[in-house]
Amino acid sequence: MTVETTFIKDLLVLTPTIFEDERGYFFESYSEALFATNGLNIPFIQDNQSLSKKGVIRGLHFQKAPYAQAKLVRVLQGEILDVAVDLRKDSATYGQHFSIQLSAENKKQVLVPKGFAHGFSVLSSNAIVSYKVDEVYHKESESGIQYDDPTLAINWQVNAAEVIVSDKDRVLGAFKDLNKG
Repeated sequence: MTVETTFIKDLLVLTPTIFEDERGYFFESYSEALFATNGLNIPFIQDNQSLSKKGVIRGLHFQKAPYAQAKLVRVLQGEILDVAVDLRKDSATYGQHFSIQLSAENKKQVLVPKGFAHGFSVLSSNAIVSYKVDEVYHKESESGIQYDDPTLAINWQVNAAEVIVSDKDRVLGAFKDLNKG
């Protein structure tokens, strides 16, 4: 597995080594030893999975400390645009976002550390997304930013007429209001 850095510190793209033959393929999607070798000592405690259809945008979600979550995100079926926004106030890239296409075909994964908002849009007819987290879901700590926040100006690569967003995500706050109150 190769571990690539991005322009945002601690946000990583992981590409597995794939072994293919006439039977199909095999790869390690996660290795605690590989993570440790790269200084990533993240105690993942839960795996989550979602199925979404084309045009769905999920996010931008995060949990506030002390329940902030690191996530290791990958796609089992289809293709998504995965987006992470740096919310670490002391970071040189605070408020900046990184996006990457993840698919069942390219098998890439994104390691989203604590201190980021995360979301994705579905680019294929449907997508199954799987991700590991290192902290339990805590309803009182959940928060988020509207997917169409003008400050962030994220291109979700979905036609505006085809966007599907949950009622819960439609009422998320604005990025500029994160530090108020």
